Amino acid sequence: MNAYDEGSHARQGPDGPDGPDGPEGPDGPEEPSDLAPPSEPATGVAALSLRYRIAAAAALGVVAVMVCVHLGMTFLHVAPANTVSKEHGTAIEDWIYPEFEQNWKLFAPNPLQQNISVQVRAEILTADGGVRTTGWYDLSAQDGRAIDGNLLPSHTQQNELRRAWDFFVATHDEDDRPVGMRGALAESYLRRIMVMRLERSDAAGPGGVVDRVQVRSRTVDVPPPRWSEEQVSTKPVHRTLPWWPVPEDEARGGIG
Repeated sequence: MNAYDEGSHARQGPDGPDGPDGPEGPDGPEEPSDLAPPSEPATGVAALSLRYRIAAAAALGVVAVMVCVHLGMTFLHVAPANTVSKEHGTAIEDWIYPEFEQNWKLFAPNPLQQNISVQVRAEILTADGGVRTTGWYDLSAQDGRAIDGNLLPSHTQQNELRRAWDFFVATHDEDDRPVGMRGALAESYLRRIMVMRLERSDAAGPGGVVDRVQVRSRTVDVPPPRWSEEQVSTKPVHRTLPWWPVPEDEARGGIG
């Protein structure tokens, strides 16, 4: 046996040429090169504790249910009359009106061609026991000034007053008498908005209380363009509602 053969036999073990554990380096067995890299830390919801993950899942579930309910109510409101809408019509109307009412005025054959402003005045019980009547507050003009130049006007500034007045007109006749079951709701809704707006303007003054409110609208037709032969009157038309007493629980802010 030559030197080469002796060296070869010296490197062979019972399980392979380098022993039972595979190749060996100068300091012992070599570490496998395909070990998995350390896992990255969890982020987002996965980083929360189990208790908070359950709370987050529950909150998302509630939001999802509310969205589905709202979409279902809106669909039933705008869909043709059917068995479900007839059976649960009251619940559907209570959900939709007045905040989520649907209409198609934007696509109407004759879109609204009038400027309508809503105004209010109040009878105030003063701190010294007297009574005084305020001037007319043009609430639509206040909203217009808040929207003018505002890149992100609020939904309240754009729609609250307008929708409340449309709701009232749709549920009352020309003599301001309710024509449906929602007439009382429309009056209450409009009255509360009036009282809240008067409160913001400090109409009652120090120690004063709003006792009654009166609402009126001022309607002016939009003038036609110069090239049009259409003739319209630009004279303002007022619709003045009766005085409404303000319940005691609303008199200091409009929230009953």
